[in-house]
Amino acid sequence: MTSSKNTICLWYESDAEAAARFYAATFPDSAVTAVHRAPADNPSTAQGAVLTVEFTVCGIPCIGLNGGPAFKQSEAFSFQIATDDQDETDRYWNAIVGNGGQESMCGWCKDKWGVSWQITPRALTKAMAAGGEPAARAFKAMMQMKKLDVAAIEAAVRGD
Repeated sequence: MTSSKNTICLWYESDAEAAARFYAATFPDSAVTAVHRAPADNPSTAQGAVLTVEFTVCGIPCIGLNGGPAFKQSEAFSFQIATDDQDETDRYWNAIVGNGGQESMCGWCKDKWGVSWQITPRALTKAMAAGGEPAARAFKAMMQMKKLDVAAIEAAVRGD
């Protein structure tokens, strides 16, 4: 049973366990902590099939619910993963997109289960927090990118 007071619940059609295991293998401080099977048949799951999966993503407690096709993921929810450099940005982006996911704009991508991710270099966050013209230039550069380019963001901040 989950011990956190606040847990993110993500709805999956039927692959909550596969998604949780992918996240655990991809991100640090992530793990699958429990798999619970349906005690009886229900509208989305047969008795004995995986109903919920408890897991963490970068230390954030989550529950994946195999709820069937009634609801879909949307960009209204996303995990934002802060990265320290281009190698880390590339590693997470490529893991998500390369495992059946989809690229989007401005550092956003979706995994193959439809969950949205923002792979965000700290260089962008720092530039935006600084404000002023450097932030405006960094923002303008970011708006042209799919996967974020740390060197290009840093160049924009400098005005290069």
